[in-house]
Amino acid sequence: MNPELGHLGIAAAFWILIHLGLAASPLRAAIVARIGTRGFQGLFSLLSAAGLAWLAWSYRSAMQPDAFYGLRVVDGWMLWVPLIAMPFALLLLVGSLTVPNPTLTQGERALAQPEAARGILRVTRHPMLWAFTLWALAHLIAKGDAASLMFFGSFALVAINGMHSIDRKRAASDPKNWARFAAATSILPFAAIASGRNRLVFAELGWWRIGLAFAAWAVILLVHPYVFGVAAFPG
Repeated sequence: MNPELGHLGIAAAFWILIHLGLAASPLRAAIVARIGTRGFQGLFSLLSAAGLAWLAWSYRSAMQPDAFYGLRVVDGWMLWVPLIAMPFALLLLVGSLTVPNPTLTQGERALAQPEAARGILRVTRHPMLWAFTLWALAHLIAKGDAASLMFFGSFALVAINGMHSIDRKRAASDPKNWARFAAATSILPFAAIASGRNRLVFAELGWWRIGLAFAAWAVILLVHPYVFGVAAFPG
């Protein structure tokens, strides 16, 4: 393993550790007891920002030609997967930020609403984490190198684990309202709708959210070559 990949591996391990070993472990309660909830949130935000910057910098270094390490052949069709998946990921992200969302940080008060599962929450109760998961998995399909496996794989692992971690924390902090919300929603997209526990209400999604998601997608397509060094369109 070259030094750049080793450095990226440490950064990915740090990212996973602060999310699985700190935010989603008994250690969280011990830290909160000492510095309070706000203190923990500030510490975690600082560590997350540092971890994200470290991951991005080390991934960029590991993708340089002299450090690149391929693992598999990438077929042409695989390059189209991120292009197709990203509008849906962005719609999930936009939807998660534009409705009262009980699964976001400091969003617990939304559980008390008579109908907490509205908009994109009817599709999945973790739209933001699914947005990150879809982004990461789509890029993993289109990338066949070790650096991308570590980079995107760490995001996918943290996002998927986060869904179950948030469910446990909300169930413990507000059992009654969480049970009502969980009964009308699902982790897996469209599972609650398919089982008859909810329904898709297109009016709650709104054309403006769809338009915003596609506008963000268009911006990403334009800046992708300059920011990430590779065109979003296969060519």
